[in-house]
Amino acid sequence: MQDYEEYLDEILISEQDLQERIAGLGAQITEDYRGHKLHLICILRGGVMFLTDLMRSIKIPTTIDFMAVSSYGNNRQSTGQVRITLDLKDNIQDRDVLLVEDIVDSGYTIASVLDFLQTRHPKSLKVCALLNKPERREVEVPIDYCGFDIPNKFVFGYGLDIDEYHRNLPFIASVDLERYKPAG
Repeated sequence: MQDYEEYLDEILISEQDLQERIAGLGAQITEDYRGHKLHLICILRGGVMFLTDLMRSIKIPTTIDFMAVSSYGNNRQSTGQVRITLDLKDNIQDRDVLLVEDIVDSGYTIASVLDFLQTRHPKSLKVCALLNKPERREVEVPIDYCGFDIPNKFVFGYGLDIDEYHRNLPFIASVDLERYKPAG
């Protein structure tokens, strides 16, 4: 695996900007759900870092659960075919649910997950996405809480991977695809 500096295009969102915006999202969510218990559902794996920082910024009682979905296969773009590979542990019926996602691009994955979760009859169901790529949208989906709109670039860091690497970086960067050599 190449060291990421070899194919780093630019740092789109610094660690400081991420943390400031996440704190703001947490404050807004706290205010909107004051007096309620909130159930956070994180879509694995990319959303884990975001979930961890976000839930520390929310100042009301929260519980968490996880889902894993696959829509990319071995591709860098969604296939539009969504498979649930890890289902929820908890019952969400009559609960206030906030779906926490790392990035919304085409919209296929989040639309499928929302449809799936609605069949479980939550009291409310909203979406909090760290990153939004409006240029890539093929399916309109609601994003109730959005961290950042970003350009249509392949990004990594802060939970997002390149061939499963670099999720641990504290910032979000774009890839110079001309210099990047895929693993394998």
